[in-house]
Amino acid sequence: MNLLQRFKEFVKQNDLFQPKDKLLLAVSGGVDSVVLCELCKQAGYDFSIAHCNFRLRDKESERDKEFVERLAKKYGVEFFLKEFDTEKYAQDNKLSIQEAARMLRYEWFHELLSTKDYQLSTLLTAHHADDNIETLLMNFFRGTGLTGLTGIPMTTSSRICRPLLSFWKEELVEFAEQNKLEFVEDSSNRSSKYARNLFRNEIIPLISKAYPQAKENLLDNINRFKEIRELYDHSAGEIKKKLLKEKGNEIHIPIRQLMAFRNRALIFDIISEFGFTEKHIDEVMKLAESENGKYIQLPGSSARIIKFNRWFIISNDQPSASGTIVIENGAKNVQCSIFNIQFSIVESSDFKLQTSNSIACLDADLLKFPLILRKWKQGDYFYPLGMKKKKKLARFFIDQKLSRTEKEKIWVLEMDKKILWVVGMRIDERFKITNKTKKILQLSLTSPGQS
Repeated sequence: MNLLQRFKEFVKQNDLFQPKDKLLLAVSGGVDSVVLCELCKQAGYDFSIAHCNFRLRDKESERDKEFVERLAKKYGVEFFLKEFDTEKYAQDNKLSIQEAARMLRYEWFHELLSTKDYQLSTLLTAHHADDNIETLLMNFFRGTGLTGLTGIPMTTSSRICRPLLSFWKEELVEFAEQNKLEFVEDSSNRSSKYARNLFRNEIIPLISKAYPQAKENLLDNINRFKEIRELYDHSAGEIKKKLLKEKGNEIHIPIRQLMAFRNRALIFDIISEFGFTEKHIDEVMKLAESENGKYIQLPGSSARIIKFNRWFIISNDQPSASGTIVIENGAKNVQCSIFNIQFSIVESSDFKLQTSNSIACLDADLLKFPLILRKWKQGDYFYPLGMKKKKKLARFFIDQKLSRTEKEKIWVLEMDKKILWVVGMRIDERFKITNKTKKILQLSLTSPGQS
């Protein structure tokens, strides 16, 4: 079976795209992407060509741009061009040149795919088997989990597919020679300055001297790791079904059960869905042993993992929409879905007794932050002001003759598993103001939108 037949069979077996789809080909002008164009042409696929000019190699970059434009004319297909100031972007965003170029090109590709007028269904890149094993080795040596050992994904959820992943570079070069295809060469590929080129030009050839089948074995390993990953995903999925409890916009996880697995991969599998990374695994393990109310905040995001009694609570919503709100020392105004609470410190000498249910006054020196604002739950109890014995909230609500709908709206303010205030109703006897009180935390309840 020749390369074209294998290419068509690979696309069909893996259901990469349909024959009638309009494809977008990412073309640099090198042999890999030129061969991809020719294969798509010979296979009868409808495609357009997109080229990125990163302006990193002066005249050579201009040469590549002009070559790819001529290539598009040769095939009679639509040509898309984007030019970037890559060095400035890398500097502004504190990225390496390679990272910057990758982010810029994929952002543009996705923009093209999402433009309805172009009616493009899928982006094709020319990554091949050699690229795949280079990625595997680079991931392995920089440190990775199981996913990193599966190499380059054949398809992604963002409509990218890589139909050359089963073909070696030498096969593509041979196809180009047989079909008398012109292409351009990137002179920087000969330099081992970049990590990928170091692996490509020096490390893999050196390993292949000791193990002639090294490349084939590495590709086989990628396929094995993919199969292992599928088994892991199935097993982890069953575990997560048992551990993760959805409560409104939050995920609740029993700490003891999660930690009993003693498995960092499982922790990462859970938290990564919310944007957390490998470096947060140790923080989660420390959080399991920390005080109630402590949390991990994802920088630049509303996602946080809160320790609440025997649970981790993962919330990806703003605090106002969350069912569990962590309040740090110094907070002035806290919002939840149905009310706001204003916080202020008052000296006892300036204090005037408040009798309104919408105001709570607590001995500030008895408090320890963070505080937690949450909805009440069955089993909650407190020591109502004026009483020396504890009372369950469910019983307290019966005494107050609250309806079911009224009870559903009740929140409590908590510190280290002790309820300070049944919001809008009564404070706890243990935190009341006495003759010894020096500073008072005054909490004022207001409607949403008021300040």
